[in-house]
Amino acid sequence: MVKSRATKDCDRVLLMVTFLLLAIGLLMIFSASFVVAEESQGDPYFFLKRQAVWVAIGLAGLYMLSHFHYKNLKRFSILILLLNFVLLAMVFSGFGSDMGTEARRWLTLGPVVLQPSEFSKLALIIFTAAYMSSRRLNIYNFWTASLVPFVLAGAAFFMIQFQPDMGTALVVLAGSALVVVFAGMPVSQIAGLSLLFLPPVAYFTLKEEYRMQRLFTFLDPWAEPTGSGYQIIQSLYALGPGHIFGAGLGRGKQKLFYLPEPQNDFIFAVIGEELGFIGAVAVLMLYLILIWRGFQIALKAPEVFGSLLAAGITFMIAVQVLINVAVVTGAVPVTGINLPLISAGGSSVFFTLIGIGILLNISKHGREAAARKEAA
Repeated sequence: MVKSRATKDCDRVLLMVTFLLLAIGLLMIFSASFVVAEESQGDPYFFLKRQAVWVAIGLAGLYMLSHFHYKNLKRFSILILLLNFVLLAMVFSGFGSDMGTEARRWLTLGPVVLQPSEFSKLALIIFTAAYMSSRRLNIYNFWTASLVPFVLAGAAFFMIQFQPDMGTALVVLAGSALVVVFAGMPVSQIAGLSLLFLPPVAYFTLKEEYRMQRLFTFLDPWAEPTGSGYQIIQSLYALGPGHIFGAGLGRGKQKLFYLPEPQNDFIFAVIGEELGFIGAVAVLMLYLILIWRGFQIALKAPEVFGSLLAAGITFMIAVQVLINVAVVTGAVPVTGINLPLISAGGSSVFFTLIGIGILLNISKHGREAAARKEAA
């Protein structure tokens, strides 16, 4: 009986935490956006309904990937990589859209609007894990081990940054780099190679005036309280009055046309204001549990590819949580990184759920392998 359950069950803790974060996300998206949605769209449920549709599609994808043997992803890793670059290239074609912003980051395919850079995070991790798990690979040989993943990640970095989206570009690059590190590549070699990316990062930062302004604003947001420092100041104004228990769900004030796009990048500020320190810490604890389970799955994966893939997906989620919370609390300069599973954003929640579906599949096969080992 124990063996039967072990071979069928995936990681239920991971699944439960995912559902809890999704529920919190839908609740807070409605709370953060219903006034803005009523004013701008004539429907207070506009952002909630749109997110709910993507959550439903994402859960369908999670279910499918949790039953799709993850080893097949290794077989299709090159096709996934090629699809990634095709979609990134299409952003600069007639299918690309700026969605009313100054950045061209979206693809409009009929009624579907996708952000290819979100897919890029997952695609590069899948390919890098497949490449680094090759038995013919000498992990200590720079030219055969890390050159190919870094060249491809670098190509994705440049394509995403020209949208422009430096924050996501750096997350994609970091995801591939960490998979290489997890594979056993000497840290000294990784550090040396990473230095090659400092000049282009510095160049693109210095080239764009708004990026330089963000750096100066980070050092002193109150120097321009109605200009470049407005977002972070309003975010801190939201977090401060939250105190221990918060103002109460739906009773926050900063979302009332003070905090720009409160349902997206700064939704954690709304959580802090309405649910207080207790609510904010509870959300962070759920993320810590999710990350812990993800790395446990990586450690218990039946073979190298599954281990690298699980570690890469988990790191991808962890670094986005870290950056988002750091931005909201003023610890790093403002950059557009969503809070996974909570922030409004169809592509983000969809591909995050796809990644979690893969984690669940790896966990299931890891338990099967452990059960067979015990039986033997």
